[in-house]
Amino acid sequence: MGAAFLAGRGSSSLFAASTPSPTPTPTRTTPSVSDVYRSVGPSVVVVQTGKGGLGAGTIVADDGSILTANHVVEGGGKITVTFSDGTKTAATVSSTDTERDIATLTPSELPEVLTPATLGGKAEVGGAVTAIGNPLGLAYSVTTGVISGLDRTSGSGKNALTGLIQFDAAANPGSSGGPLLDADGGVIGVVVAIADPGGDDAFAGIAFAVPISAALGGGDGSGPQL
Repeated sequence: MGAAFLAGRGSSSLFAASTPSPTPTPTRTTPSVSDVYRSVGPSVVVVQTGKGGLGAGTIVADDGSILTANHVVEGGGKITVTFSDGTKTAATVSSTDTERDIATLTPSELPEVLTPATLGGKAEVGGAVTAIGNPLGLAYSVTTGVISGLDRTSGSGKNALTGLIQFDAAANPGSSGGPLLDADGGVIGVVVAIADPGGDDAFAGIAFAVPISAALGGGDGSGPQL
């Protein structure tokens, strides 16, 4: 009995001594919506046209290039952009992809501090998203939601826009051209359209964004305009 007890005790001690202690896994902290806004807000601009067009845009390069929705500026006459620090300047359209409803603007002047956004991120169904825009003229409004679907189609026939991100963060006229952001604040899309079953431009809980890779690289179609 004594030998058995000692053997068991000895084995237990040997096992304890030879088993490495687990290494704690660092906890990853997801930024809050306020954190995302503070980080990305300086990269967002207000876009206005001489004919009353209103939308948003995102600074996407060190030269100040701004990505927005083409329908915000198309045929609207003089374009003015206002940066987050209040700097207001004229802008010209440097390139368009009318089939994707995407335009790139070049501002005449730049603010003292230029903050391009971080492009790309994680787009998955159920993933949290934040949208920043100027709905109904309420500049730098922030809304949140989730990705409801991927590879969606908005519109029909010649007006169809395919390959879209569907999300449920509130969007209204003036939201177009603003960034759709993932939980870490990366730009995963450009807001371009809402589902409008009533034909009254009212948000019905379904909005669409062109994936950032497509917005930068081309595509086809155009959807209902915000």
